[in-house]
Amino acid sequence: MNADLSQRLVPDAMWDLVVPLLPPFTSRPQGGGTAPLGERAVFTAVVYVLTSGCAWRHLPQAFGVSPATAHRRFASWTTAGLWRRLHQAVLRDPGARGESGWTEAVVDAAAARAQERHPTGTEQDRLG
Repeated sequence: MNADLSQRLVPDAMWDLVVPLLPPFTSRPQGGGTAPLGERAVFTAVVYVLTSGCAWRHLPQAFGVSPATAHRRFASWTTAGLWRRLHQAVLRDPGARGESGWTEAVVDAAAARAQERHPTGTEQDRLG
């Protein structure tokens, strides 16, 4: 993937906030598949889908992440409450204040995608 696009979608300062919030990766119970992808590559692909409005199935191959993997990880992170915790982390960190617009856009997009998946319940339920 183009390094400029990756940096624009997930700047280093934002990635530093995301890393400790990510739930531990667990392999799929049926086994098989390929080795786990780097979390940053998957997170960047998910952010691209969320902020571009792209359908999961149209995720460009340049990200090096399959649409199924990106969607699975998005669902896992949504269930784990990642988006809400990320937004709270940005609000608590004075150095990340400039990133609040970025996280608001990502959190809003994640809420919309989660709502598509689970149309019932409150927004708080959907985002963990």
